[in-house]
Amino acid sequence: MEPYFTIKSILMSLAVLAAGSLFLLRVRQRVKLMLAVKGSASFRLQSVAERIKVVAVEVLGQSRVRRKPLPGMAHTLIFFGFLAIQPHSLELIIRGVFPSFHVFGTADGLYGAYLFVTDILAFGVLVALGYALYRRLVLRPAYLTDGIDARLILSFTALIVVTFFFTNAFLLLPSIGSHIFSDARYLPVSAAVGKIFNLEALSPAAARAGFEAAYWIHVLTILGFLVYIPGSKHLHLLAAAPNIFLKPLARPRAIIKTDLEDETAESFGLGKVDELTWKNVLDLYACTECGRCDEQCPADMTGKPLSPKRLVQDIKHDLFSQSAAVLAADADAVQPLVRQGSPITPDVLWACTTCRACEDTCPVDIQHLDIIMEARKHQVLMESAFPPELQAAFTSLQHQSNPWGFASDARGDWAVSLDVALMTDHPQADILYFVGCAGSFDPRGKKIARALARVLKKAEVNFAILGEEERCSGDVARRSGNEYLAQMMIAENVKIFNQYRPRKILTACPHCFNTIKNEYPQFGAQYDVVHHSEFLLELVNQGRLKTSRDGIEKLAFHDSCYLGRWNGIFDAPRKLLRTVNGGGALIEMERNRGQGFCCGAGGAHMFMEETLGKRINHERAEEIIATGVTHVATACPFCATMLADGIADKNGSVEVKDIAEIIDEATQ
Repeated sequence: MEPYFTIKSILMSLAVLAAGSLFLLRVRQRVKLMLAVKGSASFRLQSVAERIKVVAVEVLGQSRVRRKPLPGMAHTLIFFGFLAIQPHSLELIIRGVFPSFHVFGTADGLYGAYLFVTDILAFGVLVALGYALYRRLVLRPAYLTDGIDARLILSFTALIVVTFFFTNAFLLLPSIGSHIFSDARYLPVSAAVGKIFNLEALSPAAARAGFEAAYWIHVLTILGFLVYIPGSKHLHLLAAAPNIFLKPLARPRAIIKTDLEDETAESFGLGKVDELTWKNVLDLYACTECGRCDEQCPADMTGKPLSPKRLVQDIKHDLFSQSAAVLAADADAVQPLVRQGSPITPDVLWACTTCRACEDTCPVDIQHLDIIMEARKHQVLMESAFPPELQAAFTSLQHQSNPWGFASDARGDWAVSLDVALMTDHPQADILYFVGCAGSFDPRGKKIARALARVLKKAEVNFAILGEEERCSGDVARRSGNEYLAQMMIAENVKIFNQYRPRKILTACPHCFNTIKNEYPQFGAQYDVVHHSEFLLELVNQGRLKTSRDGIEKLAFHDSCYLGRWNGIFDAPRKLLRTVNGGGALIEMERNRGQGFCCGAGGAHMFMEETLGKRINHERAEEIIATGVTHVATACPFCATMLADGIADKNGSVEVKDIAEIIDEATQ
């Protein structure tokens, strides 16, 4: 037998060396490509202990994966079962090179327990793989990727598990195994496989041949899988954990600020794949193609060209196809991201409402919006390419500092009959009420502004507004890629803020709230900013507002994306409505809180035409009508307009009210 093992050792050594070398070479190429891109991403490795904890929770704990119960459970079984098999498989490989190698001298104790658990988990992997195949062949959800690559991975995994059982079943035979594998108690499933196929009846020669066949198929499949991983969808096996470890621990609530005065910059935004940052590339590598982003994306769900999953994959494939030019730092040879024949079209980029549902649901923490917003920025600043209807909004913002084009000196006209003080006359006001463009000019928004002003007066709040000194917060311009215009208006507001230095800034618009609270600090203005849902709840809790009438019988609340997902404010508006709504019921829609559905106005879509697919506000309106409520509460003027229009288009009778209007009517 010794010559046989010598030959086997040589063959195994060559196989391991070849597979290991190819694997390391392919990984090295991926790392080099990630480091070759020239986009800047500031990062300091801090809070290592906290990052390790995040990895433990999200990777080992599969916390984000398990948000979908059955697919999550299946993935968890595959994940842990496949990991459990690997030490045993590694032992088999080492024994192929060094026949006398054993991890322990006996199966008793820890090693026996490991074998037992692994054998059970491996069976769980087969069950989970069966469910995965069932989803692809029978359920076939639209968001799930099911190509040759996916099925090949399933086949690889199944073959590894099946040969794991057969290899162990043969090792349990006296003619093949050793004292380590002599006790079937430690390998119950493998022992059952041996009994089912009656392996004990085989002759020693047949048993040896069967063992060698199972062994080599098992080992070579693992080695082949190892080589295949860096170029397949399972690249995420290598990239997901690092991506989670290196993610921002606190989710950024501000989009990337561009230094427009950088004279060395050849371009702004993201125009080519070589302008990605290393973190963008790691995001691309980490994508599992699970499709959960598509399942939550309002654009994809309503038939728009944008699929967050496809966008990530298309950019990754574009990066791979142009890797030679990127690695050579030949910028002139790198083709634009948006070009003739590219799947990344203007319609893809401009379909995004920036609702952040994709990022919120992604199990590997991909930051899709960094890529989309930077690509939009390049299109606007460098290519002057954007939806034509935005030209009117840009012109109005530039000349009148509001996207509707109303005269800027009319900003305070909504409050003329309410005796609201101006900061110029009352600079010591406790609260600066930043009204925003919608509250100042939009007919629906002005009703909300008046209602909030009346409530503040009832509570005897010492507040004032800026009036014509106020400029657009910059949200519409920034989300539509016009960073130059946004920074111009932000700078004007910052100058005014720093002149008055308000103790607190109040706003009823989540878009203004997010921008002033989270993005103005980038420009030198960091103030205490509060949304009216939280501020009004505080007033109610302090007893400064008294309920004066019965509640609305059937009331639902619609979560604004920029209040909820962007800033985590879910409870305050609900507590407020329950407090003032008397005996009325607050009914939750199926899609609520972190899974709430966008109204369709974000990302500057309030000022764009929605001509492709189904209107997003129609989708949400149908859901609202189906609840049977009589009223739906909002906490955003854009949401109020979009939902009211959608409900009217669907011939619904549900009345849309902002929480300020509900509080105004419910209090004395």
